[in-house]
Formats: sequence, C-alpha cells, structure tokens
Amino acid sequence: VQLQASGGGLVQPGGSLRLSCAASESISSLNAMGWYRQAAGKQRDLVASITSGGSTNYADSVKSRFTISRDNARNTVNLQMNSLKPEDTAVYYCWLWTSVTGNHWGRGTQVTVSS
Repeated sequence: VQLQASGGGLVQPGGSLRLSCAASESISSLNAMGWYRQAAGKQRDLVASITSGGSTNYADSVKSRFTISRDNARNTVNLQMNSLKPEDTAVYYCWLWTSVTGNHWGRGTQVTVSS
C-alpha cells in the first residue's frame, strides 16, 4: 500500500492548514490511519489517529486544535490543523496500520509555523 500525502506548507501562528493522505488501494482488514510528526532533532511522535471504526486518538498538545477524519470509501485521511503554533513545526508523516500488513508510511510533508 502506498500513501500519498499533501497539504503542508508555511503558515503564520494562529493560522490553519489541512493535510490529506490517500492510500493507493482499498483496505478491507481492521486498520487505523493517522499522522505522526518529527521536529528537527526529535523523535517521531503520534499526532492523531483514527480507526476504521471511527475511534480517534490525539496527542495532548493538539487536542481541541486538530481534527482527524477519514473517508473509508475513498481510502483517505485528513488532518485539519487550527490555531497553529510554532511548536507544531515538523515533518508530518501519514501512517497506516492494518491487521494483515502492519505499518505503512507515506513520505513526509513539511509544516512550518512562523511569522
């Protein structure tokens, strides 16, 4: 399964961005999709995830600011990021886990929050 992410860029503090990620094929097994991020010199951490059943999980640092959603029919996951802060600056990676094939990663997309 290939993951294609889009939507990163440069935004001012307080602004918004929307990340999207599309899987290259339909996923019929139990699965979860989401986003991780890695800031310079730091480890890759989970930002948000959503299961095929719709259960969501967020990092504490993004709760109430970010919203994850998915379209199972289109095999896509989206991350709406509002009230962005400089500390949200990182490379964001789309992630997919399935009960059959395990973890998959997309190529990262840069998000920079700066004035």
